[in-house]
Amino acid sequence: MQLILTTIRTSLTLIFLLYASWSDYKTREVSNNVWLLFAPPALALTLIELFSYGETLSVLSYGMCFGLTAAFAVILFYFGGFGGADAKALMCLALALPFYPSNLLTFLERVSPISEIFFPVTVFSNSVLLAAAAAVYMFLRNVAWHLMTGNRLFEGYENASLGRKVLVLITGYKVSIAKLREKWHIYLLEDIEECNENTLKRRLVVIPRDENRNVMVEKLAKAVETGKISDAVWATPGLPMLIFITAGLVLALLFGDIVWVCIRLLLG
Repeated sequence: MQLILTTIRTSLTLIFLLYASWSDYKTREVSNNVWLLFAPPALALTLIELFSYGETLSVLSYGMCFGLTAAFAVILFYFGGFGGADAKALMCLALALPFYPSNLLTFLERVSPISEIFFPVTVFSNSVLLAAAAAVYMFLRNVAWHLMTGNRLFEGYENASLGRKVLVLITGYKVSIAKLREKWHIYLLEDIEECNENTLKRRLVVIPRDENRNVMVEKLAKAVETGKISDAVWATPGLPMLIFITAGLVLALLFGDIVWVCIRLLLG
């Protein structure tokens, strides 16, 4: 019976996070109903399993895990590191899978100490690593674009700071105006300001904004049509963090805590 409960909790978590990731990717929104439907059964199933097969200490550890996860998620949200859906996903994850389901997934020889008592942290660290891998992909794509076209990556941005250039380099790539008009989920990483009739100032944007996106696209399109800038502007697909959290969960279930695995390999 305990194995059945663990299987249901794990399956429920994967189903809801996969749906939330799909919704976030397609519409950049996740309905609060997703979390309202997810949280109650996650809490009920976990408490039933802990009271039936665990110890009093397990219930206390569960409460501590959820409390710390919720605090961590809220702090990240208010400091701009998380979206609202990302924070809710992490909290629901703490309700459903506070500890690594070792009785279900027995093929891992050893589970990291953090995963045993604070599984959401493992999922989060894995998701951060996956997001970093996406940054490497962006960087290599930009290098390939530069080598293939022979064009400078930051032509017209000589006054931009090195930090902004690096952030844009690992989060975005060059796209045409036509693609920006076609793909609504690609966000601009640059803006322009007309100084006079013949000159304009280009500015890199490290935090893309959904507001006035179409207005900004049309401003850039006009500048391209008049020959003031080339038809290759900085933009980002803005992959939702929920996708990385879901992938981080799958990675954690199948391979464990990747940071801990790497440390073990380095230390022998």
